[in-house]
Amino acid sequence: MDLYKGRFTHKTADLAHEFNSSISVDYKLYKYDICGSKVHAKMLAKSKIITEEECIDIVSGLDGILKDIESGKLKFSSDAEDIHMFIEGELTKRIGEAGKKLHTARSRNDQVALDVKLYTIDKTKNAIGLLLELEEVLINLAKENLNTIMPGYTHLQIAQPVTYAHNIMAYAQMVLRDIKRFSDALSRMDTCPLGAGALATTTYDIDRDYTAKELGFNSPTLNSMDSVSDRDHVIEAISTMAMSAMHFSRLAEELIIYSSQEFGFLEIADEYSSGSSIMPQKKNPDMAELIRAKAARINANLTGVLTMLKATPLSYNKDLQEDKYYLFDSFENFEITVKILSGMMSTLKVNKERMHDMAKKGYINATDAADYLVKKGLAFRDAYYITGAIVKYGIENNLSLSEIDLDVYKEFSEVFDEDYYNYIDLEYVLNERDVFGGPSAKRVAEQIELTEKELDKFKSFKLD
Repeated sequence: MDLYKGRFTHKTADLAHEFNSSISVDYKLYKYDICGSKVHAKMLAKSKIITEEECIDIVSGLDGILKDIESGKLKFSSDAEDIHMFIEGELTKRIGEAGKKLHTARSRNDQVALDVKLYTIDKTKNAIGLLLELEEVLINLAKENLNTIMPGYTHLQIAQPVTYAHNIMAYAQMVLRDIKRFSDALSRMDTCPLGAGALATTTYDIDRDYTAKELGFNSPTLNSMDSVSDRDHVIEAISTMAMSAMHFSRLAEELIIYSSQEFGFLEIADEYSSGSSIMPQKKNPDMAELIRAKAARINANLTGVLTMLKATPLSYNKDLQEDKYYLFDSFENFEITVKILSGMMSTLKVNKERMHDMAKKGYINATDAADYLVKKGLAFRDAYYITGAIVKYGIENNLSLSEIDLDVYKEFSEVFDEDYYNYIDLEYVLNERDVFGGPSAKRVAEQIELTEKELDKFKSFKLD
């Protein structure tokens, strides 16, 4: 379809057409474009702008195009400038004059704004469903490891004892927040731009409320110029994916570290590992490493779309055509990342004995030794200095806190007694942290229960 032949004397240069064309990317919007066009045709008929017979022909023709695209019978043509003109041209071929009336009272500007918003809503709902599946995997892993003691780290140095369940539930909280962010973003996508026209609506007596309701929106957009130039939903979706992918990357980093031979806490299943082309002994965490890289890619997309939009005046500008590169790439990489991560975590082997052995090292119970002295009447700062001196003694003599004799302890402070050794026992240390949000088995079980209740609010997004 030569769209501009009425105004232009010369045909667009081949290279300029290639530069201008977006069908190689926006073809993915075909079902949203057809959905919007069907509702637009029905609205035109309802408003007496086209006849009922013309509407029936248009809707039937669009249904046929959709069927042929999805069966592979109809191929996208690179001759078309974009998916919108491809579908309109194909419709006109099939049904004749009625097809030319479909674009009455709309512009490609509000048409593409609608398509992108419908796509973003659909993919956002799917993202929530995938994250709910990941949450289920993480929670099940936590339930299996309520009593799996491991060292907790700060600065990647052994700090205090926790359980692997507590560690995993930290990531479950991150994912829960991601779910809430996606859900919250949906509430700001609930307005329909169709009917805004190129930028200033139309002189036809259209029914935007009807269009919005039929397409599943709460209401039409309020300002026509904003309607066609707004891509906040694109930015917000990519931003939420970037934050979520950052969480995945942090978890992937721990999987890489903890599955190394030096740590030996975890083993990633063969199905989510790969080998070396030259070193036959290698089992590499390639999927986890790629999860880190995908986070970088989505971050780059966020930077790209923000930079693209930062200097566009009102209202529509061709720059906005590029938003789909960032949006599509982000969702595609986000979706496969979540699926891979869910698979990795559901098949993960936890080396409980190794975790427990490492928890015994690094004077992980030093804080509890200081707390023992405080509960015996010493000021915390005095207890802190005494415990630090004891740790120094232990390091110099290659002794853990539980291996130092009571007589030696009494040289540091007379308040030490036989009950002290029970007080620094790892199981005791852990379960004494019976504080809301803490690492004791009881509190982590409580955390799991409360998290599951929060997730129930989003059960309508669960994937079939």
